[in-house]
Amino acid sequence: MTFGVFIHRADSIYDDSPAERYQFPKPYLERASACVGDWIVYYEPVKVRDSKGYYALAQVERIVPDPTAPNMYLALMVPGSYLEFANPVPFADANGVVERGLLNEQGRISGRAQAAVRPISPRDLDRILARGLEEAHPLLPRVGTAEAPAVQPFEIDESQEPFVFEQERERISAMTTRTLRDRVFRRVVLRAYDERCAVTGLKLINGGGRAEVAAAHIRPVEHNGPDSVGNGLALSGTAHWMFDRGLIGVADDLSIIISRQVNDRDGVESLINKTGRLIGPLAARDRPHPAFLNWHREHCFKA
Repeated sequence: MTFGVFIHRADSIYDDSPAERYQFPKPYLERASACVGDWIVYYEPVKVRDSKGYYALAQVERIVPDPTAPNMYLALMVPGSYLEFANPVPFADANGVVERGLLNEQGRISGRAQAAVRPISPRDLDRILARGLEEAHPLLPRVGTAEAPAVQPFEIDESQEPFVFEQERERISAMTTRTLRDRVFRRVVLRAYDERCAVTGLKLINGGGRAEVAAAHIRPVEHNGPDSVGNGLALSGTAHWMFDRGLIGVADDLSIIISRQVNDRDGVESLINKTGRLIGPLAARDRPHPAFLNWHREHCFKA
């Protein structure tokens, strides 16, 4: 098994849905197949405007021929394995390229950097994960006692490669824990919505520095909803409760809809911001995905 890098961009011409599948042509079949059962990191090229760099992690479950396109294949991801980084990692920083396996013997970036599917060393992946999950300024939970960051920043000892590999495997194992995934998902969603409730429009920070807003999954985790910003909403307590119980929903144009089963429609309408639409996210690319909104309307919303 091999760790890998899959290049993906929001405006991709391929039939990609990063949390579920990655489409690629036959020339990359051998490289992609080597990643089956292991983890890959998604990377958005620097030439893309506002590139996210290395931005998410997922585990490859299997490779299958694409039934809709000849000579194309699909890398199918393990359900629930996808996780967006709290901090997108740039291709390069003041210390040079982060993925150092791309350097040739002269220390220059090799042609491997252009490959849409490529292997990555455990050391390079560990470096990306450490930066992607670093929590210099944690968003404290809405209630309860503040906890220590789930992942602490650390320095990589370049002289101890076997130990770095074991650290990496331990870090990968941590990626599957619900506690860590919930924490990272909260940071990603609250940052996208500027810590503001998408329904009420309120941005409240209590005296302890805690944001009075939660990160809600549109399609719940127990129903194979991914930990991606496109499957998330920043919601205050009451709005979260109403959304989970199907008393409010969201149309594809992001307008907020109210169930006919609500017994206090005036009260609910008073909670919704004056635009009648979701407020945020700050970036259009982070908006709720229509597929997840549709799932919520079909399975949760009480019409």
